[in-house]
Amino acid sequence: MPSSPSASSSPPGPQSVDRALALLDAVADADRPVSAKALARTLGCALSTVYHLAGPLITRGHLVRTPEGYAPGPRVPALHRAYQRHHGLGGGEAGIGELLGLLRRTSGAEAYFTAYRDGRITVVDTTAPVTDTAHPFVPGAEARAHATAHGKALLAELPAAQRRRYLAVHGMARFTERTITSPERFEAELARVRERGFAVSVGEADPAYTCLATVLPAARRDGVVHAVSVSLPTDGFRQRHGAVRAALARAVPLFTAALPGAP
Repeated sequence: MPSSPSASSSPPGPQSVDRALALLDAVADADRPVSAKALARTLGCALSTVYHLAGPLITRGHLVRTPEGYAPGPRVPALHRAYQRHHGLGGGEAGIGELLGLLRRTSGAEAYFTAYRDGRITVVDTTAPVTDTAHPFVPGAEARAHATAHGKALLAELPAAQRRRYLAVHGMARFTERTITSPERFEAELARVRERGFAVSVGEADPAYTCLATVLPAARRDGVVHAVSVSLPTDGFRQRHGAVRAALARAVPLFTAALPGAP
């Protein structure tokens, strides 16, 4: 572990903010409360620095200190609700989370709600258990959009110049032998997505998984585009791709109606 630049206090300015956020991430990623000593080891800083950083986080409700260590605080649920609200969850007669559960039951595959906003693609919500660390698609910023079905579906909706900017920033890394890394081939793939109305990624982000996605029609508001997708082991997809695709198609109008501002 790297040593702390100061044994008695956190570094000044933005570096201190970054370290405080790293502390918060470490607590959030843990399965149980985390001791100050464990956080100091993780952050590579002095124990006093942990106490210095944790104080304001506790005051603002982002952390609590228990006898076993630090844990997420009471402010976290409000942040989660704000995150969902800003990404279009929670409107309509049924919430997005409820509809994802329905899609999982009807398709037999894990379901996802994703969004493009301000140059970023995010997996907003999913039915995949957070305890399933082997699952390749988790909530948060999507770093493999060009290799996923939901990424293809969302990028296919963008104007060409906006899409080129996205790919220039995020790149087209190769994750498996199936990953498309050529801009020309990728544009041809997106043309097929627009023609078919859905996107497929067979082992492009993870060799064991196939995902299928479709963008929500008329869902672009204030530069935000939404998509719904499913993923399952590739062998299972080959056996029942028709049924999975039909379940996804049936779910689209339900998700569209659930978005805020839907008629």
